[in-house]
Amino acid sequence: MFHDATASVTPPAAGENCWIDIQQFEPGDLGILQERFGFHPLAIEDCINKDQRAKVDEYDGYLFIVQHAIEAGAAEGEAFTTEQLSAFIGEHYLVTVHQKPIKQVEAVWRRAVTDPRSDEQGVDFLLYLITDALVDDAFPIIDEISDRLEGIEAEILDRVEQSQLIRLLGVRRELIALRRTLAPERDVLAMLVRRGDPRISEKAGFYFRDVYDHVVRAYEQIDVERDLLGNVMEAYISMMENRTNIIMKQLTIFASIFLPLTFLTGFFGQNFTHMPYQSRSLYYGMLAVCMGVPIGMVYWFWRRRWL
Repeated sequence: MFHDATASVTPPAAGENCWIDIQQFEPGDLGILQERFGFHPLAIEDCINKDQRAKVDEYDGYLFIVQHAIEAGAAEGEAFTTEQLSAFIGEHYLVTVHQKPIKQVEAVWRRAVTDPRSDEQGVDFLLYLITDALVDDAFPIIDEISDRLEGIEAEILDRVEQSQLIRLLGVRRELIALRRTLAPERDVLAMLVRRGDPRISEKAGFYFRDVYDHVVRAYEQIDVERDLLGNVMEAYISMMENRTNIIMKQLTIFASIFLPLTFLTGFFGQNFTHMPYQSRSLYYGMLAVCMGVPIGMVYWFWRRRWL
């Protein structure tokens, strides 16, 4: 199955199945695959370049498949990370190539080592197990993003803040990245299911169809979260506009209250031949007006439910 020694990286003997896993490699190390297995140089180059889109390429005697593993991010503020997994599958061998360790591949490897029936089920079944693990591990990440989105929505309805918009934009970037990763994965599985390739047995094809259903469900769930994100963004904009309207209404009310006071003080601040304040009754009357007008206006605004 797994071989660490370079001398053991060879095609399997007649009647045997072989799984070779290569990781943490240097670009020049993959030349041994071209030399001993006859893999095409373009496929080897795709293994080295880590920005490949998920795809299936058919070569003479084998399939070259590129997929991506999705894992929860370890750094703060990092929702998930992706790692490219390249695979060569022939009738009796499976060669997987990835730079960093992938927990899904390691889990399938441990199962293959402990289950003696793994060799009997064929290398296409091992590829199914790896693909199934890669797709299923996307669901917890989608659920985590959904929980964060619902939390932001609850915060917006309680009190809208500028920081919430930044977090919403971060969620949107994550959903776009997830969608960009899973969309070609769906196409890969569709090709494996429909092409009827002899390296994918009819029995394994049933399992790949189940994985295809999973990736379609994950893709649809991402679309649902994108719709929810749009609703939350609209709620944020609506709450911000409502908050702005409330502030403008309050400022208008305050300006309206002080408007008659400004008129009164401006009017009696003029120069008169006979000052009105020389009359004590008029003096107290003006004080009463200056106090009564704003109080009356506040009471009127309150009765109109503007306050």
